[in-house]
Amino acid sequence: DTDITNGKISLRSLIDRSVVESFGAGGKACILSRVYPSLAIGKNARLYVFNNGKAEIKVSQLTAWETKKPVMMNGA
Repeated sequence: DTDITNGKISLRSLIDRSVVESFGAGGKACILSRVYPSLAIGKNARLYVFNNGKAEIKVSQLTAWETKKPVMMNGA
């Protein structure tokens, strides 16, 4: 259960090559999904937000970052 009496809920999503993991309400809820995307670079990259619920929602802020590859991984 999540208290949304203030009308807001946070959602953070981590997306890599084959997994989308979303954390809602400060980590109280987690959804993990395996995906098989096509290459999306520059103008071909898109981010969609949708709602399968019964009530209308408003996305007040949406921010995306691209992470860089690690310089060193697993001590190698």
